[in-house]
Amino acid sequence: MKTIFVAGHRGMVGSAIVRQLEADSSIRLITCSRSDLDLTNQNDVTRFFAEHAIDEVYLAAAKVGGIHANNTYPASFIYENLMIEANVIHAAHTNNVQKMLFLGSSCIYPKLAPQPMQEKALLTGTLEETNEPYAIAKIAGIKLCESYNRQYGRDYRSVMPTNLYGPNDNFHPENSHVIPALLRRFHEAAEKSDDKVVAWGSGTPMREFLHVDDMAAASIHVMNLDKDTYCNVTSPMLSHINVGTGEDCTIKELVETIAKVTGFHGEIIWDTSKPDGTPRKLMDVSRLKELGWKYQISLEEGLSSTYQWFLDNQENFRG
Repeated sequence: MKTIFVAGHRGMVGSAIVRQLEADSSIRLITCSRSDLDLTNQNDVTRFFAEHAIDEVYLAAAKVGGIHANNTYPASFIYENLMIEANVIHAAHTNNVQKMLFLGSSCIYPKLAPQPMQEKALLTGTLEETNEPYAIAKIAGIKLCESYNRQYGRDYRSVMPTNLYGPNDNFHPENSHVIPALLRRFHEAAEKSDDKVVAWGSGTPMREFLHVDDMAAASIHVMNLDKDTYCNVTSPMLSHINVGTGEDCTIKELVETIAKVTGFHGEIIWDTSKPDGTPRKLMDVSRLKELGWKYQISLEEGLSSTYQWFLDNQENFRG
């Protein structure tokens, strides 16, 4: 039986990975809550790995948040993510864990990277200012994996997801990402029968969104690939893989779909005094397709199921 540790199992991505791995009776899953294991504490992490015979690690633990959170807590974002990555990756290596999957973010790419963004765009330009500390921490995680592969022959892989959403997302009104924030805002407006909702910007930027269950499926697919197959598509110096749909929509289209899903029938007002951000962010997922994986959940279907999850968990949702 294979023993797998999922770090960050209560987060949106980690919980989705756990749900899918639990269906495999040949796997022994190990998870540990933050109160029992502080991943930013090197001694605790070292002790944890020494006490468990772990075969594989999914490193989904991270401090995450939207634009407001990244702008407000930059030191927390860079420090906590760097510590988590360094502690887990090094402890895995020193305890002879040969396989690991590190989950990064599409924000690792330059603000003005050519679209769609290819893996080779990494470190070719200036990052988006609002989440630069978080992006630098994620880039460090990729490079840690690559370095342990090169120096010690480990098989540590990295996947770079596009914008994710789904069950167990953070629906905090200020510190959440765009989809949960909008779902909550439009839900509350529909509940109060408001006649209008204000949305930020012009609605013209293009964004790509992937349901977290698809992300989990892609992560497991990449982890389980034969090493030769994986290395034929990647290289020791470029070992990360983009994960997304390869399709995008305007923020206006997203907002209109969310209004439909939540039953809001009022007017949508666009506050053009608010920033739009990057004009377009789309992932080139041709490498992932070459490795035999493609997304399954459409945006409207995913938004509908996520909204239902929100309704079912209003009393105890995160944030």
